[in-house]
Amino acid sequence: MANNPTTTPQGKDASAATPRIDRGDAGQVARWTREFDVTEAQLAEAIAAVGDKAADVELYLKGSRSTTNADKVDDAS
Repeated sequence: MANNPTTTPQGKDASAATPRIDRGDAGQVARWTREFDVTEAQLAEAIAAVGDKAADVELYLKGSRSTTNADKVDDAS
């Protein structure tokens, strides 16, 4: 097998294994807004910022809501 960056070691197409979010599909929008617990506007903003790969969108959304350990310690006291 040739060195193809989109092919996994098992020979599968890596892009097929990466879920993408189709903003034009109401069912997908509903699914991903539920899964990420965000509004449609937040989902659209994330896709505009990082693209339509679900993993990238998730990281973007989590990053915008993440806290530091110091924040958690302050909340606990």
